[in-house]
Amino acid sequence: MALDNSISIEELIRAGAMRRELAQAHLQAEVRRREEVLRRAVRRYVSPQLAEKILEDVQLRETLLSADDLRTHAVVLFADLRGFTGLSERLEPRQVVPLLNEYFSLLTEITLRHDGTVFHMAGDCLMLGFGVPLEQPDSPGRAVRAAQEMLGSFGPLATSWMSRYGVEAGLGIGINEGDVVAGNIGSSSYMSYTLIGDTVNVAARLCQRARAGEMLFSEAIKHSLDALGVDVGATPLPPMQLRGRSRSIDIFCVPAAAPRPLVAEIPVAV
Repeated sequence: MALDNSISIEELIRAGAMRRELAQAHLQAEVRRREEVLRRAVRRYVSPQLAEKILEDVQLRETLLSADDLRTHAVVLFADLRGFTGLSERLEPRQVVPLLNEYFSLLTEITLRHDGTVFHMAGDCLMLGFGVPLEQPDSPGRAVRAAQEMLGSFGPLATSWMSRYGVEAGLGIGINEGDVVAGNIGSSSYMSYTLIGDTVNVAARLCQRARAGEMLFSEAIKHSLDALGVDVGATPLPPMQLRGRSRSIDIFCVPAAAPRPLVAEIPVAV
């Protein structure tokens, strides 16, 4: 009987060791799976150069994989089509989808060239971040350079749409700078890595106010550009009053045909 008990204990020990090994294997497999998901997501929404820097930063990688919020200072850019409602009414859905793909492809390619991050696409609206999730000291300059290139490059695309489909479209952009919270928002079944905060809300409102061919940015952006000694030919507009705020916001406008090309004037941080 003593021998049987000894064998049973040994079997239990072996079984426990096997369970621990299986649990460890499952854990490692899950970690590898989540890291692969992160790698695919990062490489899809940021430039290759920025993706490698993010993936090499262990602490940042863990933050992106977890539900922890990243509180940081960033520049937020919204881009939105003007005339999209009319375009959707005149064209069939099968025609609208390729146009949106052309539009988003153009803007995201420009974003990645300037090391921005694509956070959100919905309808005809695009939300971008600069200086997040990886800090960029020259993020205001990157955002404004990207916006100028977007406005300049959208003109030929709009002309092509007019030629092919007889529809008019324009592009409006709003940019703001300030503190944001970057985090995974959603439910247990679906989550999206995005930006939230007052800085984001103001950028969205600036985009809504911008007319076709215009870039509107906040006083915070203007101060950052002034600190760099850069004049982009911005015109001050009447202050914008936001619902729920006691004070209005000073805003500035730069049209698509700005007299001074910002690309050649703002030094890019390496």
